[in-house]
Amino acid sequence: MDVEEEFTSYVAARWARLVRSAVLLGCSPAEAEDVVQSALERCLLHWRRVTAAHDRDAYVHRVLINTFTSSRRRRWTGERSTDPLPDRVVDDETTSVDDADAVMRALDRLTADQRAAVVLRYYTHLGEQQMATVLGVARGTVKSRLARALEVLAEDPALAELRGAP
Repeated sequence: MDVEEEFTSYVAARWARLVRSAVLLGCSPAEAEDVVQSALERCLLHWRRVTAAHDRDAYVHRVLINTFTSSRRRRWTGERSTDPLPDRVVDDETTSVDDADAVMRALDRLTADQRAAVVLRYYTHLGEQQMATVLGVARGTVKSRLARALEVLAEDPALAELRGAP
């Protein structure tokens, strides 16, 4: 299998998960696709390094987080509309929208480091050592970030309501 075929099959298998990870990091769905595309462009340029890495997924997620962080450093990221524009007709399932809104608002209360740790652990299901590699920190730092993030999330009243807690 040549490089192009290998890269194409990797992207096809992981595109949706990478986009969802970017959304959970704080991107809009359209911005998430742009961030993932930029991250994958960087990976393609150095695909030999990616394939030589001990954990290919951790390497790609590290590039994704770096790309996301870089996109947030810019002074101006473009036009910001006041109302979301509908891309397609959405079913009127307000409960799932309310639940998703509550989760996104709770994630917004976290610091960028805590949010990245929560997304990597509970969405992408990376282990502590993989997370430490992706985030470029010690394993203990990963544990403390997760613990603090979970404390913040546990105190969120909207999430408590979703859990059915009084």
